[in-house]
Amino acid sequence: MAILIGKESKVLVQGMTGAEGMKHTRRMLAAGTQIVGGVNPRKAGRTVDLDDRAVPVFGSVRDGMEATGADVTVVFVPPPFAKAAVVEAADAGIGLAVVITEGIPVHDAVSFHAHAKDRGTRILGPNCPGVISPGQSNAGIIPADIATKPGRIGLVSKSGTLTYQLMHELRDTGFSTAVGIGGDPVIGTTHIDCLTAFENDPDTELIVLIGEIGGDAEERAAAHIAQHITKPVVGYIAGFTAPEGKTMGHAGAIVSGSSGTAAAKQKALEAAGVAVGATPTETARLAEERLRG
Repeated sequence: MAILIGKESKVLVQGMTGAEGMKHTRRMLAAGTQIVGGVNPRKAGRTVDLDDRAVPVFGSVRDGMEATGADVTVVFVPPPFAKAAVVEAADAGIGLAVVITEGIPVHDAVSFHAHAKDRGTRILGPNCPGVISPGQSNAGIIPADIATKPGRIGLVSKSGTLTYQLMHELRDTGFSTAVGIGGDPVIGTTHIDCLTAFENDPDTELIVLIGEIGGDAEERAAAHIAQHITKPVVGYIAGFTAPEGKTMGHAGAIVSGSSGTAAAKQKALEAAGVAVGATPTETARLAEERLRG
């Protein structure tokens, strides 16, 4: 099994006809993802040749869902238009919207998250690398060739780069699903959402949680682990050397006073029984040791 996506997922790509959308749609197809169409109201009715596949373009998410039964959309729409794209997907009743777009204004993200929640659409992101269940489906920009082996580890990460690194470090062990939730101040799917899903997934035996400075998401995840998660969890926190008051990489990765520090997050996770690695490589080693029992 897997969480969020699997081999039966049918995926639309909003913004597929743009340069980034086209590039990553090819990669998703190569990974075995069921890409059933793109969405561009100006190019509706056309097909786009992607290697050996002719992918249809629909005028709206609703049209694409009605024609194909799509249940996932991946959003590559530029920031000024991303809110409208997500709202359109939610209004069509899509189950999961993976919002790759970086630089979406916070007030737009707040608005479309609330809109999607009211309509039962799960948002992953924004500013995230997406989600991959190796051997089944890949929705987003995670390079499928860094971890092609299905396995027993569930990974949830704020950082796209660290998602890739941990997948590479643990490539011989394999993953049930790896989820990049994004590092913006407002995101749809949280560490806690993924922890809960992995806890309920019979094919996930161990969870790797990657966090970073800023906010209190990791502290809240630690409290949830202590109360609700029975599977072993291994963690890594990025940002121990980050200076106070300086944004590091992600818009949400900023330390203010004693709030949001890497040390505080590590302390909370360790208090909940999480083994926290000092480096990504050590984190991978800890995960492998705990899987071996």
